[in-house]
Amino acid sequence: MSYIFVKNILDIIFSLCLSFIIAPILIFSMILIKFETKGPVFFTQDRVGKDGVIFKIFKLRTMKHNNQQMKAQVFLNNLDVTRVGFYLRRFKIDELPQIFNVLLGQMSLIGPRPCLPSLLETFDETAKFRLKLKPGLTGWSQVNGNIYNSWSIRWKLDKYYVENLSFFLDLRIFIATLSVIILGEEK
Repeated sequence: MSYIFVKNILDIIFSLCLSFIIAPILIFSMILIKFETKGPVFFTQDRVGKDGVIFKIFKLRTMKHNNQQMKAQVFLNNLDVTRVGFYLRRFKIDELPQIFNVLLGQMSLIGPRPCLPSLLETFDETAKFRLKLKPGLTGWSQVNGNIYNSWSIRWKLDKYYVENLSFFLDLRIFIATLSVIILGEEK
């Protein structure tokens, strides 16, 4: 039995359990978003999944309404990020609705983060490795510099993950992710 098969089963089990745990956090966050700004509480965006398949990723809206379809990465100090959005992004709460992407089989809990389709044009052979697995809520690149890394470094980290996929690497990433959520991302 391959680890990928086991990983898919673990994704479903843990996602179902996490759904109940995160429900109060999501509901509270949705209320805060609604009180602060007009517009929807959720936002979807096209992302690239396994084998290059495009899917809609779910997120909590963290920016002023009508600014969500940006084609570039948005950092915490962006002026369009709302006050509530700042905290949702800082503690990665805006990413929690992606549990539903995991339950739909589009994502995994751990794997390379799904990129925007426009980034496919810049992929080299190293970057293509990330398409061999389902994208994840968190991954090796996210716990090793994340937004402070260039794309080429992220792709090398993603390739390392794909080539060294194991339960223990996933466990290591999960524990490191908790640290990033609590302490923040380091340069």
